[in-house]
Amino acid sequence: MEFRTIVNIPQPSFQIEPLERMLFVGSCFADGIGQKFVEERFRATVNPYGTMYNPASILHTVERFCEESVDGEFPRVAFFTLGTNHVYRLNATGEIVDNCQKRPQRLFTEEVLAVDEIVYFLKKAIGKLRCHHPDIHVVLTVSPIRYAKYGYHESQLSKATLLLAVDKLLKESDEAVSYFPAYEIVLDELRDYRFYKEDMLHPSAQAVEYIWQQLVDNYLSPAAQTFLKEWKPIKEALGHRPFNPDSEEYKRFLTEAKAKEKALLTKYGFRL
Repeated sequence: MEFRTIVNIPQPSFQIEPLERMLFVGSCFADGIGQKFVEERFRATVNPYGTMYNPASILHTVERFCEESVDGEFPRVAFFTLGTNHVYRLNATGEIVDNCQKRPQRLFTEEVLAVDEIVYFLKKAIGKLRCHHPDIHVVLTVSPIRYAKYGYHESQLSKATLLLAVDKLLKESDEAVSYFPAYEIVLDELRDYRFYKEDMLHPSAQAVEYIWQQLVDNYLSPAAQTFLKEWKPIKEALGHRPFNPDSEEYKRFLTEAKAKEKALLTKYGFRL
């Protein structure tokens, strides 16, 4: 008997290679998954200008990132994690802001983006990236984190709008744009509060680890998966916390671990 519902993950048209250059933009869920790639030595840039929750703010990050990036070091893969369709406009300018910076609420007007508006912002962001790297792959995700401040019904309406927008965008895009069902995995496969943090809203470390493993199994190339296996013991050695960090024995241990790290990265074409 099967005691849980398994979410089908569509096979992407590409694979993530070892030490891949990547960009993660979006909600704090993007922070969690993006940081996993950083820890595993992928050359990932994660929310370079702060956490972005809505599609308009994701576009703002992409625009700024493209302006400040060197083409030769541009990512081949980008993840956009949508958190909400709620945005705030600064009354004085009419512009959507990325962060209210604790300024008085009276200075802003809250709005809710419709499906077509979300699609517009995402298409524009993808277009900006493709100006620098025409073959870039963009993976869309919807954050499973609920927004209690909107009320749970309104939060679900927000997520539903994001999902409808993603579905429409996928139908209008080529195969270089795909969807990873992080939202569905948490709500359907991990349908239990033990997979949430104490606030009962954010996925726990165990849930993030589970989603990470689904990404590894479905998006990483065989070479990248082999790299992870080779990197694991070195990462654990580098993360070891000794009782006496000043001892000669530990210094030798750390030197050996760093030498192994350098050799592994060199093996996969990366120079320290």
